[in-house]
Amino acid sequence: MPKVANIPPYDAFMNPLLQVLKSLGGSGTIEEINAKVIEAVGLADEQLEVIHDPERGSQTEIEYRLAWARTYLKRYGVIDNSSRGVWALTAKGREIDQVNPQDVKRYMADEQRKKVHVDGEKDELETVTEQLSWREELMNVLLKMDPSAFERLTQRLLRESGFIQVEVTGRSGDGGIDGKGIMRLGGLLSFHVIFQCKRYHGSVSAAQVRDFRGAMVGRADKGLLITTGNFTKDAVREATRDGAPAIDLVDGDQLVEKLRELAL
Repeated sequence: MPKVANIPPYDAFMNPLLQVLKSLGGSGTIEEINAKVIEAVGLADEQLEVIHDPERGSQTEIEYRLAWARTYLKRYGVIDNSSRGVWALTAKGREIDQVNPQDVKRYMADEQRKKVHVDGEKDELETVTEQLSWREELMNVLLKMDPSAFERLTQRLLRESGFIQVEVTGRSGDGGIDGKGIMRLGGLLSFHVIFQCKRYHGSVSAAQVRDFRGAMVGRADKGLLITTGNFTKDAVREATRDGAPAIDLVDGDQLVEKLRELAL
């Protein structure tokens, strides 16, 4: 297991998470919430790049602990989530500015002791544990795939997401470009997109984003960089740098969620 002693425990994220939801107007996606919490807490790149279990997937330790913070706050009744993955403050959550993490943990411990399974109903903690487990299992499958098979899976994912004329074109000397396609919006607008697939553990750096942009300039309207790993803070900033063609980033957590959403 990686050394994680310098990463805040999950309960340290509870109040930053609440405050971020308030700043977002009371609701937000996991991606939005996580990014804002990371910014608010001031985590360093070295902390963000620690993988929870390198042998089972690319989920970072931060993402893992934020998932538990959300779960505890949900059971405490201050936040809730929809089937579409949007988290929001409850009426109770809107009335308070912060929680006492120790009170939240004591409440959860009491609930666990009182918990009685009825008609096979699963406890929230069991459900979250299972969700984390299937994510790790799926990521493990992705990491073991042949590179060409991973490219074909990406091709299928893009087609299922509304892209047309998706081709896998990866070849040496092509600047790391793995394929291209056309994204149709509302049947009226079309964008030529070049994509790159990075199937590995660890983080994609700003330099790799710049290299990809250099390869796509003049060849497409948009760039899409997909990885089973994650992106450093500098890589995220580089992808949306003013004056440069924007590149959309899809990390491992978003990738497995999209595969689940599309039933792939």
